[in-house]
Amino acid sequence: MDMSQLYLFIAASLVFVAVPGANTVYIVTCAIDQGRRAGILSAVGVETGTLVHVAIAVAGLAAVVAAFPLALTAIKIAGGAYLLYLGIRVLRRRSTAEEPMRAAPSSWRVFRDGLVVNVLNPKVALFFLAFLPQFVTAQSAARPQMLLLGCVFFALALLLDLIYAVAGGALGGWLSQRPRVREGQRYAVAAVYLVLGGWASLAGVT
Repeated sequence: MDMSQLYLFIAASLVFVAVPGANTVYIVTCAIDQGRRAGILSAVGVETGTLVHVAIAVAGLAAVVAAFPLALTAIKIAGGAYLLYLGIRVLRRRSTAEEPMRAAPSSWRVFRDGLVVNVLNPKVALFFLAFLPQFVTAQSAARPQMLLLGCVFFALALLLDLIYAVAGGALGGWLSQRPRVREGQRYAVAAVYLVLGGWASLAGVT
């Protein structure tokens, strides 16, 4: 494909992924609450979800979803409900004072949560449906070019998400040395999930 278009796409993608959004908030929150390892796994899960959205856009299924408002609404509500579930799960967890040696969540669960959070975000699918075609330079090779662009976006987003995860893990390590702040952090983390979940659910019904 035209290299000038590819460079333009990279620049546009960097601007887009550098601006913190719901996925970034989720990754940082996870890293602060559960540590750097969990943050990295959540970042990998989120960006695996990005690959799912890329595949959907390339296949043209995102256009079908966009054409049926009820399907889009159902996905939005499901995504919000999952975030609400994560917030309730944090609230139900015992305090650090009651459980100082709380076991770390499994790698699969952390990865899965990140994947589900992103896959159930229809705005990401619609973004790729509108964004990727703008940089296609040959109609006859539209799908391969969109797939290539999607993979480039995935690599850039994963790199920045990993930086956010490491930073969040460092902040979480600092908080872990301060029990009183750490206890308040549990409620702050739950509040982030609940607010994100409530916002996503309301967006689905309005």
